[in-house]
Amino acid sequence: MLKRFRKYFDIDLLIRVLHFAGPYKSLFYYTLVITIILGFIAPVRPYMIKIMVDDFVPAGDTRMLWIYTLILIGILLGESLLQYFQIYFANLLGQNIIHDLRVKLYRKIIRFKLAFFDKTPIGTLVTRTVSDIETIAEVFSHGVINIFGEVLKIVVIVAAMFIINWKLALLSLSPIPLLILATYFFKNAVKAAYEEVRTQVAALNTFVQEHLVGIAIVQAFNREEREMNRFREINARHRDAHIRSVWAYSVFFPVVELLSATAVAMLIWFGMKGVLGGSITFGDILLYIFFIFMLFRPIRQLADQFNVLQMGMVGAQRVFSVLDLDESEIDNSGTVKSGRVKGDIIFDKVNFAYTRGEPVLRDVSFRVEPGKKVALVGATGSGKSTIVSLLYRFYEYDSGAILLDNRNIREYELNYLRSQMALVLQDVFLFSDTIYNNITLRDHSISRQKV
Repeated sequence: MLKRFRKYFDIDLLIRVLHFAGPYKSLFYYTLVITIILGFIAPVRPYMIKIMVDDFVPAGDTRMLWIYTLILIGILLGESLLQYFQIYFANLLGQNIIHDLRVKLYRKIIRFKLAFFDKTPIGTLVTRTVSDIETIAEVFSHGVINIFGEVLKIVVIVAAMFIINWKLALLSLSPIPLLILATYFFKNAVKAAYEEVRTQVAALNTFVQEHLVGIAIVQAFNREEREMNRFREINARHRDAHIRSVWAYSVFFPVVELLSATAVAMLIWFGMKGVLGGSITFGDILLYIFFIFMLFRPIRQLADQFNVLQMGMVGAQRVFSVLDLDESEIDNSGTVKSGRVKGDIIFDKVNFAYTRGEPVLRDVSFRVEPGKKVALVGATGSGKSTIVSLLYRFYEYDSGAILLDNRNIREYELNYLRSQMALVLQDVFLFSDTIYNNITLRDHSISRQKV
């Protein structure tokens, strides 16, 4: 049974997501306790209404009717207050978790080698950092805790139904097998549609990001209309994926309403015979009508919330796939991190290829002595920028050695190595920030006078 469940849902992945709730255990426990209280309160109000209808209305006991009415109002206000705190704490928990997760993911991404960005679309990383992580918040605000709450509510209501009158309980629950079948098909349809939605969101973000960055090329070669047609195709696939998910909802919810109405009709039809025969009270019929609506509502929501949970898991899987890319991180095990370098640079038979089997540098050897000026001259693609990139360790050379003051550059701590060199890029790039921050890159050790 557990293996079959794992086939449809990754429990290990959920546990990994829940691990991020560790620093916020108090919020998690508050939300859980409130959810449990709300689950056990659920049958109280309908049962009080049954007592009012069966005992106080026929006797004309207006005093007790007023007392019970005030108690009902008090319970309703209490439930509303508990629901407010449940929603607030659950969303606060989710937002805190995705805040921490987004910081961890972004810190990971900015330390990747440039080779990683050469083969990974930037739009995909933007999707992972923004919208995929956002879906993980739903795991806490509308996923795990809500599913637990709805299941608890169903269990409590069904137990109350059988305790009070098992015959009416069986009659009321008779459409449930059909509802479970409809939920199964709905779950599969929506899961497939949502996975396609996430795929198309990533494709859309990637296309827009790449074409806005390269807008000069698009315009220079009169590609506006052709690229617009490609955008229309991607956007249409995104729309169609959403429509498929909407179609599943538009079929499922009316089916649930139809089945709940059928249960009510059967209850009234067969229950009224018991009322006329004196074996069932009118309050019992009214009580079970309330129970039916209270039961079918969480069952309907369970299907929706389980799909929200699955989408959160899809987003988590994609986020963790980036977090787990340890092999793409720059090796920063160097121990030299103090002093001032002289600038004696030696390339000794260095070989390097961006793509395996397509070398850019072959046995390159030269020396730049401290204080000397050296110009590297050559055609585009001959490896001039590559040499500088290897010196900065934006990329790792394949073989040979690069020495700085007779030490291999891999012996230097990465931040220290780069702090000892100054780089003027041929492509100008400005961040969306002030001139001051673009010059200092938020290095507070640089005074305004120096700027």
